[in-house]
Amino acid sequence: MADEQGCASGLELFHSIAAQGERVRALKAGQASKDEVDSAVKLLLSLKMAYRDATGEDYKVDSPPGNPAPAGDSAEEDFVDPWTVQTSSAKGIDYDKLIVRFGSSKIDKELVNRIERATGQRPHRFLRRGIFFSHRDMNQVLNAYENKKPFYLYTGRGPSSEAMHVGHLIPFIFTKWLQDVFNVPLVIQMTDDEKYLWKDLTLDQSHGYAVENAKDIIACGFDIKKTFIFSDLDYMGSSPEFYKNVVKIQKHVTFNQVKGIFGFTDSDSIGKIGFPAIQAAPSFSNSFPQIFGAKTDVQCLIPCAIDQDPYFRMTRDVAPRIGYPKPALLHSTFFPALQGAQTKMSASDANSSIFLTDTAKQIRDKVNKHAFSGGRDTIEEHRQFGGNCDVDVSYMYLTFFLEDDDKLERIRKDYTSGAMLTGELKKELIEVLQPLIAEHQARRKEVTDEIVKEFMTPRKLFYDFQ
Repeated sequence: MADEQGCASGLELFHSIAAQGERVRALKAGQASKDEVDSAVKLLLSLKMAYRDATGEDYKVDSPPGNPAPAGDSAEEDFVDPWTVQTSSAKGIDYDKLIVRFGSSKIDKELVNRIERATGQRPHRFLRRGIFFSHRDMNQVLNAYENKKPFYLYTGRGPSSEAMHVGHLIPFIFTKWLQDVFNVPLVIQMTDDEKYLWKDLTLDQSHGYAVENAKDIIACGFDIKKTFIFSDLDYMGSSPEFYKNVVKIQKHVTFNQVKGIFGFTDSDSIGKIGFPAIQAAPSFSNSFPQIFGAKTDVQCLIPCAIDQDPYFRMTRDVAPRIGYPKPALLHSTFFPALQGAQTKMSASDANSSIFLTDTAKQIRDKVNKHAFSGGRDTIEEHRQFGGNCDVDVSYMYLTFFLEDDDKLERIRKDYTSGAMLTGELKKELIEVLQPLIAEHQARRKEVTDEIVKEFMTPRKLFYDFQ
């Protein structure tokens, strides 16, 4: 092995160290014998010494030799569209560069303060911590609100599976807060038609998932008097006004445009090509005559993850050409997979996700076994150099779900200094997630089929500024 290390390049050693580090963590997680762990750690340390000899610098996670700041060109490596989120950086997507690329505006302290003044409420932790980080025309929405003019909220869910995961809760947790503090109506689109077109599902399966997912959404606590949830497969066939808006949008977007925006190819079905207009239509108030009558001028605010922005860039381009106001948007960051922030959590990968149906034991086991760590490879190194919160998934999850800002900051300082070990950080996360999911499960049990039917029945809603 010593001869092999001597002949290896710095880059080869870099990858060997990363692989051996993963092996050490796997052995510890699997409770391997002390001798086996010690042998693996000894090899890891010798690889690091060989790396220092070969490169003249200490090994650093996410910093290959000759490329000490890989995040600097991450924009070229980040891939974001409505179906795929991928980056090579362990820190995740570079959101500042994504703002520039998408042409949106950063949610700065001034805007957060203005929201606080307008609502009289402390900003949600997602705003305080930059989880909702980008916007389009939020100041215009606040202008309307301050002048007693109406606006409404629109968000949605693509029901691809019966069980939702914790990442799916992010837009709904925030949308509920917006509904509460602004006291405005909300429409929630369940794109069961989209999932039928994109996934290997029958129409009955995708519609069934929409109904089941609606139960989880309702369990977030939305006000039934101010919330309309609808399945595309149900609503579009029963609402001429909604379908008329879909057709208007389709007339004003060419095939070349949707190919450029969404990457469609000649082999994609015509259903996929036409779908973006269906996701755009709820942005216009007269798509819901039972709520807004024939009004076409009610401003729409859409909280969503930024991967959905291409749909609404298209919508905003079309809106003035068909006589409607442009929808405003609030963009969130992505909720990372357990294995790391290089991609978002996905319901299609059970080991990357914590589901809303998971037991306390499943949550504990998934976090302990799969949550990517920013800790060092040995306790001694961790105590000396500390952990890296920028890449540690457990810490990232706490920024989403731990309400106490002071406690979160203490955890960050303790982990970064080495006073807190990876196992202790994971324990903090487990103690937050277990009751959060248990309480959600209890609320969901109370959501009957009758309650779902009431939420999904087109009807008049009650809200201010009528």
